[in-house]
Amino acid sequence: MSDKIRIAFFGAGDISDLHAEAINETPNAELAGIWNRTKSRAEAKASGFGCKVYDTAEEVLGDPSVDAVFVLTNMETHKAYAVKVLNAGKHCLVEKPTASTVGEIEEIIEARDASGKQCAPVHNYIYEPSVWRAKELLESGKLGKLCSFYMMYNIHHPEEVCARYPGVIRQILTHHAYTMIYLAGTPKTVSCFKASINDGSVEQENIAMANVQMESGALSHICASFASDDHAGEPWTCMIKIIGQDGAARFTYRDWVENKPAVVHSQTYSCYPYSIKNMAQHFINSCIGAGEAPLSSLEDAITCQRIIEACETSVDEGVHVNL
Repeated sequence: MSDKIRIAFFGAGDISDLHAEAINETPNAELAGIWNRTKSRAEAKASGFGCKVYDTAEEVLGDPSVDAVFVLTNMETHKAYAVKVLNAGKHCLVEKPTASTVGEIEEIIEARDASGKQCAPVHNYIYEPSVWRAKELLESGKLGKLCSFYMMYNIHHPEEVCARYPGVIRQILTHHAYTMIYLAGTPKTVSCFKASINDGSVEQENIAMANVQMESGALSHICASFASDDHAGEPWTCMIKIIGQDGAARFTYRDWVENKPAVVHSQTYSCYPYSIKNMAQHFINSCIGAGEAPLSSLEDAITCQRIIEACETSVDEGVHVNL
């Protein structure tokens, strides 16, 4: 009998490559297998991952050797699959966005509490050592009282890729929202704008900006754009900045760049795959292995979802939205 934590995947999209790499580099974990609605895609991925292919989701859930399932499917199916995984008595990692609505996340929480198993959202940006250090500096008081939080994202995505996503508010500002919660605290009021700047073939917004007032009094600005890259000096490719009365801290994608194209990016920003690896390994070792809470919880995912829905309401109605 293996004493390794055995993990299966629901979903064989691009993100499964990074999660598989994380598991294969974790000594006490093993990728048991993968299920995908299109079996040929699962077979292609399983060949590279060195794992088996499951014919159905139910086969995964009924396999007593599987300890945990990573739900890597499209957002609309996250809630249903996460609840099934937890009801089957297995730990669950859910890709972001965690679900489509607050109510769906609440259902996942109910299933988690009833099962006694671990369930965490893939809020991977905060599993970066630079972000941890920024949080430690804030909490220790070394940066003084927080004045402002910024998170900027400007990475061009081809329009055929944008067409597969729900728009940058849900696809990217979700990252910004949970990162803001982690570093800046509880949000109070949201005001948002969005636009579609392309050749007209994609209806979803590909740029959005929101201003957020925090409960502490600090102000936040979050921006996400698929419309263009930032090629200026000190580019805002993906950057987090926190400014306190006694100091400041910054994290940027541009500190780690490989000169090779990624799936949709012109370059590979190395910290992104590392953040997925860090997140998956924390879930395996600290959450499942040691019983610790994730750095960002399902309860945080609810606050995050409320921010996203407030952004959408603000855009639609042209108002500030109180949370």
